[in-house]
Amino acid sequence: MTTNHTTDGDSAYGASAYGGSAADAPDASAAVTPNVDPYHLDPKDVLEPPTTFAGKLKYLGPGLVISAAVIGSGELITTTALGAKAGFVLLWLVIISTAVKVWVQLEIAQWTILSGKPALEGYGHVGPRLIGRAGWINLLWILMDFAKVLQRGGIIGGAVAALSIMLPVFGEPLSTPSLVFWTVVSLAVVISLLVTNKYSIVEKFSVAAVIIFTVSTVGLALSLPFTDFAYTSADVMTGLTFAIPAGTLGFAVAMFGITGVGADEMTTYTYWCLEKGYARYTGPNDGSAERARRAHGWISVMRTDVLVSWIVSTVCTMSFYVIGAAILHPQHLVPEGNEMITTLSSMYSSVMGETGHWIFLIGAFAVLFSTFIASSASVPRLWANTVSILGAFDWTNLRTRTRIIRVLTVVFPIIWATSYLIIQSPVIMVQIGGVASGVFLVAVVIAVWYLRTREVPAEFKSNNFFTVMLVFASLAIGLLGIYSIFETFGIEIGA
Repeated sequence: MTTNHTTDGDSAYGASAYGGSAADAPDASAAVTPNVDPYHLDPKDVLEPPTTFAGKLKYLGPGLVISAAVIGSGELITTTALGAKAGFVLLWLVIISTAVKVWVQLEIAQWTILSGKPALEGYGHVGPRLIGRAGWINLLWILMDFAKVLQRGGIIGGAVAALSIMLPVFGEPLSTPSLVFWTVVSLAVVISLLVTNKYSIVEKFSVAAVIIFTVSTVGLALSLPFTDFAYTSADVMTGLTFAIPAGTLGFAVAMFGITGVGADEMTTYTYWCLEKGYARYTGPNDGSAERARRAHGWISVMRTDVLVSWIVSTVCTMSFYVIGAAILHPQHLVPEGNEMITTLSSMYSSVMGETGHWIFLIGAFAVLFSTFIASSASVPRLWANTVSILGAFDWTNLRTRTRIIRVLTVVFPIIWATSYLIIQSPVIMVQIGGVASGVFLVAVVIAVWYLRTREVPAEFKSNNFFTVMLVFASLAIGLLGIYSIFETFGIEIGA
């Protein structure tokens, strides 16, 4: 069987075409091929999937990139703010939010591996087609992404605020000159890092940030019972009663839309799966039993990737919520405006003094900046694909695609940063993006069921447990969408 693969260390899309180092890859001495396009399936690139858990771990990565993105936007900002506002009573929603949506992510990623196409291409299959190959879901994604401009601006604002507090440079901490200076510096760093379009850079930064902040945040949450901000098992149990206190429903909906894997992260995940190599290793669909076996194997690797990232996201989300509920809620502190970082840092300084304050600032910057990097890398890819779906250019033209992605990698971060400097309220900006994600998530569910029914072979949807969980997730997300639509038209459901 053919097991050749590419080792294009200087390609536009990664440190190697399959997303790892040559030393990690089987058959490193085999003849290489000139394929440098991660979105092109070539029979020469097929690779036998690992069969052991340890072997699968070597091919993880896309899920951790997504974890870095969601931890920075949802967990750090919205989840902590919700814990500060509601106390422990909404802890159950944290668990539901992270557990429900992962099943939709698994399904759309499986379709990507089988088809070799990213999610936005699949959304275009759901008719009617309106412009070029674009269907109504593609146009809805465009509208959603405009709303997400504010969320990404909020992420940049959080990172810039952390830098301004640590090193004001010009003026006082959080003063306009200081914020503008660090915004410009952050933009220059991110654009210079990502203009090469290398997936490996995104993955390395994401993994490092996730490790740093997961350790510090989980450590603080576990240490609280031994401090003045101790919580008890009774506090935790009150958070598992499925109650929503008056005045927190809108906040809770935003949290459900933004924590865990949101609609945009699900969509983005398919692009990272392709650039990591899961679909290329599976190979084009030649109808053979060998190809089906490889597909099962690489889908299993993808599921392991999702499992690991889900565990990381869930543990971090619960930790942030518990910290907010245990430390900020009793002090009636809710993160707002540019003081968001200062308020959140008090979670650490209240327990560990000045040392904790600095630990938080460094960790918060690491996570928020990695989210900034992940968004700056992914969104240009999604918009380039969208432009091609609308008929502006041929997505399979590697040179044109790469050029467009590089241009957008420069333009988009500047737009996001400008939105922050104008609004300067990271929490509100992130929450607006969260509601938009909740609405688009319903459309993603519709696309998933359409593609599953019409384009996924029966042998890849025979697992009854996965089917039941997908049904449950779809119902929960549908209810979220109904609520969001009612709220949009001013029809209030609950207080």
